[in-house]
Amino acid sequence: MTDTALQDAARSSKAWPFQEAQRLAKRLRNGKPNGEPVLFETGYGPSGLPHIGTFQEVLRTTFVRRAYEALTGQVTRLVAFSDDMDGLRKVPDNLPNQAMLTEHLGKPLSCIPDPFEKYESFAHHNNAMLRAFLDRFGFEYEFVAASDRYNSGAFDDALKNVLAHNQDILDIMLPTLRAERAATYSPIMPISPTTGVVLQVPVEVVDASAGLIRFTDEDGSVIEQSALGGKAKLQWKVDFAMRWVAQGVDYEMYGKDLTDTGVQSGKIARVLGGNKPEGLIYELFLDENGEKISKSKGNGLTIEQWLEYGTEESLGFYIFPNPKSAKQLHVGVIPRAVDDYWQFRERLAEQPLDKQLGNPAWHLLRANESLATPDAPGAGDTVPVTFGLLLNLASVLGAEASAQNVAEYLESYLGAPVANPAIDAMIDAAVAYTRDFIVPTLNKRAPTATEAEALRALDEALAAAAPGTSAEDLQTSVYEIGKREEFGFENLRDWFRALYETLLGSEQGPRMGSFIALYGIENSRKLIAEALGRS
Repeated sequence: MTDTALQDAARSSKAWPFQEAQRLAKRLRNGKPNGEPVLFETGYGPSGLPHIGTFQEVLRTTFVRRAYEALTGQVTRLVAFSDDMDGLRKVPDNLPNQAMLTEHLGKPLSCIPDPFEKYESFAHHNNAMLRAFLDRFGFEYEFVAASDRYNSGAFDDALKNVLAHNQDILDIMLPTLRAERAATYSPIMPISPTTGVVLQVPVEVVDASAGLIRFTDEDGSVIEQSALGGKAKLQWKVDFAMRWVAQGVDYEMYGKDLTDTGVQSGKIARVLGGNKPEGLIYELFLDENGEKISKSKGNGLTIEQWLEYGTEESLGFYIFPNPKSAKQLHVGVIPRAVDDYWQFRERLAEQPLDKQLGNPAWHLLRANESLATPDAPGAGDTVPVTFGLLLNLASVLGAEASAQNVAEYLESYLGAPVANPAIDAMIDAAVAYTRDFIVPTLNKRAPTATEAEALRALDEALAAAAPGTSAEDLQTSVYEIGKREEFGFENLRDWFRALYETLLGSEQGPRMGSFIALYGIENSRKLIAEALGRS
């Protein structure tokens, strides 16, 4: 595939990352001056532990970034920005050392001790967690902490620019605030020299060019000090705009809850001499009760939970579609996401280019820096069994299920050792998912009289089957028994439901031929015998 062919296909693609890339390319018709990289940014507020909502913003932005590269051939950068100068307003419920954190309310996150006692600050802990996952997934990004930029003086010129336009910014912001909030609002928030708290107080600009401000401290004393070098930070909407202008950000997406922030920050960016970047406003993730996922509540799934019960690819796959539609995020969505990913992955190699660009697997294979090439390495990769089938095998093994014995069954089924990291990850996840969410709910009911007769017929068919009978031939035998009139099944769905409920203890299950081939004919006959023993 040539670069020209890819760019031609990208120009007409309706996949949402390409739609975003096309808008950005229209704005930057000739790229940036002097061949400067096009800058994509994501933001993170480390007031709580990173969750999948945090990760998805980096992933979705990367989808757009890679689409833009494919469309234009231009060089890009991605900055993951952490606002760790923000003051801690509330102690998240899901953290240890609550009393200690309460004592530090109002201070910059980068100045609060780590409640986990592992890093030099609370912000450093949460930043490290985010970076660890982004690194594990293989993102190419540059991590930037607000505390480093403020404290080092890197933002000093941008802060002076804000101070020079202090009244212009007030004219934008004050009409949007309630009277009580407007009375204390200032675009810049000084850090108290006595308590270290980020102050929400009126500020007088004494000398914008020198960065000098005046304010009343918490003890009532009037303080005149520099706003530079980490002695102050900007209000969120002003900070957003300042970063866009100071860093030359070209693209940044954010959640629906920040819609107004985007509007006001865009106005402030223009006052500061820049422009609001292109970006997508995405819908938020919801927990299984339909409530917004919150860092402070700790509801919804964590990154670690998804990776315990699913795979990295399945997480990316679930995040990919329809960013403007809300999605529920709970453990129940994981199994289908794992299997759906591999269905799309297996189709990729056979698809024409225009269809590939709409395939989530095409985008996921390019999210990783090492796979960001015109052709998708591993596009034709397959896995020999579904995640659902592994779940059913593990559920039958019950408390005895382990990655080792599931792998042994799979090796027997395949006739060769399992030497596929993707399968290894699926097995580990299947064992964990089954242990925590399937085994506790299993309830193998007794078969009815007619179901028992059908099970006896299935047992006879299996007894007559030669060792090594294929999954397809076993499936045919199961079908034929379900069709026999004497057993009275109205349709095959009723027969399969009876098999699932009596043999596996669940309402849904796998292709029985594949399951019997994987679990083994003799083991499957033992399941039938156990079921008949309950009748």
